[in-house]
Amino acid sequence: MKARQILNIFPNHIREKFFQVARKVDELREIRLSAERPVRVYLEAGEFFLSERGKLQREVSGETWCITSGEVELILNHVCSYSRYAYEEDIRQGFITVPGGHRIGVAGQVILGEDGRIKNMKYIRHLNIRISHEIMGAADCLMPYVHDRGELYNTLLIAPPGCGKTTMLRDFVRQISEGSPYAKGRQVGVVDERSEIAGSYLGLPGNRMGIRTDVLDACPKVQGMMLLVRSMSPEVIAVDEIGSREDLQAIHLVQQSGCKVIATMHGKSMEDVLGKKVGETIFERFVFLGKEDGKCTLLSILNREGEEIYV
Repeated sequence: MKARQILNIFPNHIREKFFQVARKVDELREIRLSAERPVRVYLEAGEFFLSERGKLQREVSGETWCITSGEVELILNHVCSYSRYAYEEDIRQGFITVPGGHRIGVAGQVILGEDGRIKNMKYIRHLNIRISHEIMGAADCLMPYVHDRGELYNTLLIAPPGCGKTTMLRDFVRQISEGSPYAKGRQVGVVDERSEIAGSYLGLPGNRMGIRTDVLDACPKVQGMMLLVRSMSPEVIAVDEIGSREDLQAIHLVQQSGCKVIATMHGKSMEDVLGKKVGETIFERFVFLGKEDGKCTLLSILNREGEEIYV
């Protein structure tokens, strides 16, 4: 199923070059396409280049496929169902989400409006196809440390890019919604600003988010948190990649409404958390993730006093 989703991103006459890549879908992380440059494929084992015949290579050679500007345009038009205008808002945001929750980042020449904000983009020559991975049970290692007698702690997941924050958050949401050995199922509201958590397509989550989960797709975090509190009566709100002062103010308001909050942020240490003044918020558990031997892993969990409760 997921392999077919990846292949469907490409028009028919280009699709065959990605057959070998699609067969490795469980290891696949990104496909990077930049006009007039080699096609790069990122697997768990690292960076590879794609040949004209669709073979994965460790090094650039005379057989390496350097994708043309025209081919990048063809792929983008195919992704947009040959109606670029209908995807103008997605392009303005910098990415397009396709079935399965996979996200295609775009870059090119930016067109600014009179207010100085990004209005659209043209001459798109760079595509970054990020593969959405569901790992059922990814949050199992977390669950005993973020509950106390059936009550959920406000929890923040911290890691550098590429260390599994969103994957962990996704399964965390599912288990809170469905219920687990540590707590009964709760009503969860997800503000999915970048369409990465739920991977929604036409309003339907592409990932399993739980039976008690409502998703606001492509909605700014601050507005989304307030909207969910007003309209959907959540017990828990989940957001990805917080850090701005406005994010923290909204989290305080959510907490005052009686909701628990689970969130992620970029960082490596408690110093990063304190530097963004996130330590002054309502979070009670700080979960640090990293990579060991190329795999995402749980490194440590601290309480709000900075004491390690898991190492």
